[in-house]
Amino acid sequence: MEPGAMDWMAWTWQTASFFGFIAAMLVVMTVWELRAPGGNPRRGVLGIDTTRGDRLFVSLLAAAFVHLLWLAFIGMPLWPATLVSVAVAVLIFRYV
Repeated sequence: MEPGAMDWMAWTWQTASFFGFIAAMLVVMTVWELRAPGGNPRRGVLGIDTTRGDRLFVSLLAAAFVHLLWLAFIGMPLWPATLVSVAVAVLIFRYV
C-alpha cells in the first residue's frame, strides 16, 4: 500500500478505539465459545432462537441505532448513548 492511501479516512483515537473494541469483543466471544461450548440456541422474549453470536450481532446493531438516534434528537456528547447501549446489550444477552 502506498503512503497516504488511508488519508481519506478520519482515523481519530475514538475511531481506532471503536474498531479495537469490536475486535476485542470478537476475540472474547471466540475464546468464550472455545472454553465453554454451548452457545445452544435459546428462545427469548422475541420468540426466536438465538445464540451468543446472534445476541452479539443484535447488540451491535442496537448500539448503532441508539447512537444514531441520540445524535438525531439530543446531539453531543455521546457517552450517555454508550451507557444506554451497554444497558441494552446486557438486556439483550439476558432476555433475548
